Amino acid sequence: MPSQSPECKKNIPIEQLKSGMYVLSVTKGKDSTNIKSEGYILSSDKVNSLKKAGIKYVTIAPNKEKKITNQQPKIKSTLRKTSNSDKPKTVSLEAEIGKANKLYQEAKGLQQKIITEITTGKIINCEQIKESTDAIVDSIFRNQDALACMTRLRIKDEYLVEHSLNVSILMTIFAKHLNIEKSIIEQLALGAFFHDIGKIKVRSEILNKPEKFTAEEYEEMKEHVMHGVSILEQTPDISPIVMNIIKEHHERIDGTGYPYALTEQKISKYGRMIAIVDSYDAMTAERVYKAGMHPIKAFKILMNESPTAYDTELVEALIQCLGIYPIGTLVKLNSGKLGLISQLNKQKPLHPYVRVFYNTRLNQAIAIEEIDLSKPKFNDQIDCCIKPEEFKLNLLGFFKAAFLN
Repeated sequence: MPSQSPECKKNIPIEQLKSGMYVLSVTKGKDSTNIKSEGYILSSDKVNSLKKAGIKYVTIAPNKEKKITNQQPKIKSTLRKTSNSDKPKTVSLEAEIGKANKLYQEAKGLQQKIITEITTGKIINCEQIKESTDAIVDSIFRNQDALACMTRLRIKDEYLVEHSLNVSILMTIFAKHLNIEKSIIEQLALGAFFHDIGKIKVRSEILNKPEKFTAEEYEEMKEHVMHGVSILEQTPDISPIVMNIIKEHHERIDGTGYPYALTEQKISKYGRMIAIVDSYDAMTAERVYKAGMHPIKAFKILMNESPTAYDTELVEALIQCLGIYPIGTLVKLNSGKLGLISQLNKQKPLHPYVRVFYNTRLNQAIAIEEIDLSKPKFNDQIDCCIKPEEFKLNLLGFFKAAFLN
């Protein structure tokens, strides 16, 4: 963050500090101390914590002071703040899917709220967002397949909201697969939730342009990373891991990425992870102007672009983590039946579990049944991945019938 000129600084006693002020440094005793996370005071609780820490004076930037609106009520029900000592017990898909669905819908609403707040110049309530992403992490630790299913249900005109949420979910599943510490995973989930926040500052005609960008438009699009950094720098208590996720999600290991053109040695492991997950979800997403590709095709592209753009070892790990046919993928079997992948088979990746609900030969719905393709008695295999519009299916309706009812 650029340094403040003298006229933009003011030293005040701690008693005069109030919500909305932007703190640059604090004084305890005789010496002024620079703080690691300068930023806004969002509540009287923060002021009290500084007083308890023995802070006598603070240096503020008066030109940055903002009016703080009353904090929104915290999301109840499924959004529960958890400690790192909590260890959610593993549960079945049926036991978790309803909670996961509610979490997903509430998190989408929270993403939309963030967009509105930034657009109107308000400060982001990071604590509320962290509660949401922590709850997502807990759900994934209970049963990751539940939220993985939700990422496969796309709404074309909600890409910006769904993409960031889906990347947060996929990043969490990926980090869990790599046995990363849960407290770090919670930061990765939060960073992924925020990773594209800077796009709010990019003109909508560029964000939604169906044709190839001009050179000038592409440069404007690339600025979304620095817009995101600027937004998060004004948000208190953002960890370096979260900031790195924002900064590095478009970096590529051969130095062709942006905005810093970092090479492999200078990109953090988490930066290399988010680059892969972000690209995968973008490729498989349904857009107003572009059909999403099947996961298998996206995996092939990621492998083909490794090791120049992506970390080959991490790409292979993601494929192993999500499966050749990720949870929630719509497939057609050799028998003509259609179904959703409901469970992976780690020993036999080409033979997952499928919940069938439609027969293409009869052109009608059939009784929902879960098939374990590794069992000889079913004598059926995956023919191909399909899209619901190929058979004019109400995929959301079938998903609810197969998983939520």
